[in-house]
Amino acid sequence: MKCLVTGGAGFIGSHLVDRLIDDGHEVVVIDDLSTGKMENINLKAEFYNRDITLIEKRVWTMFRNIDIVFHTAAKARVQPSIDDPISFNKVNVEGTLNMLKTCVDYNVKRFVFSSSSSVYGNVELLPTPEDHKLNPMSPYALQKLIGEQYCKLFSEVYNLETVCLRYFNVYGDRMSLDGAYRTVIPIFLSQILNGEPMTIRGDGEQRRDFTYVGDVVDANIKASLYERPRIKIINDVFNIGNGDNRSVNQIADMIGGDRINVDPVIEPRETLADNNNTEIILGWKPTTKIEDWIIKYKEDLGLWK
Repeated sequence: MKCLVTGGAGFIGSHLVDRLIDDGHEVVVIDDLSTGKMENINLKAEFYNRDITLIEKRVWTMFRNIDIVFHTAAKARVQPSIDDPISFNKVNVEGTLNMLKTCVDYNVKRFVFSSSSSVYGNVELLPTPEDHKLNPMSPYALQKLIGEQYCKLFSEVYNLETVCLRYFNVYGDRMSLDGAYRTVIPIFLSQILNGEPMTIRGDGEQRRDFTYVGDVVDANIKASLYERPRIKIINDVFNIGNGDNRSVNQIADMIGGDRINVDPVIEPRETLADNNNTEIILGWKPTTKIEDWIIKYKEDLGLWK
């Protein structure tokens, strides 16, 4: 199988590229290196430095003979999208639309879209199933929902098979410890490494379903391969979460060190994935607990005592 991964030099995308190559697939990587890193790119992949918002068809000839596109490229995180909604929209909405249309132009079979649990907002039901009402609370969350809606439209209008995966707070090796797009775990780790206290937004009792990047990669592989008998057009949405959650205070306890409380930001109070559909239809289950991973990662960073 010949696969193309947008954002293949990034955190999730690079892990996915490694797995695809290990599984024997031919892989093309697209990344503009705005947040991705050259050192993340597998040397066995064919790499193109491209901006996904470019609309000239001549720059996308690497889509020829591609079977599956994994669209992981995005501007990530909630708060930066609130500060800069226009540039986030250009990448997350216009870029996604451009990649979908390019797939149609080059007869790609299936498009696997990296969406986000942020589309739910504050929820009424925990664990949260995929058919829960959606209430985006940030430009980033709304942009991911628009991406899902474009996937549905392209399935119905252009017969492009699409699968949307709603990730819940992904963590793991290659998380960036610097820059604007860090999540709570790398923020805490970088603060401790710099001799600073961990900054906890609000009371720290907000809870998140933390999901290991290796499990997210496995979900992408399963989403690219599964078949629905008698159904030609695929437009499915799946939760990809660990199925349990931890408070920010608990994460700080696992890392260890001084902490201070600062002003809260706009964010859902709690996330928790209902993975029933994902398990039944894709055959996917998470395998890694955050407590086990943090022990090893702290050792790698020289923080274990």
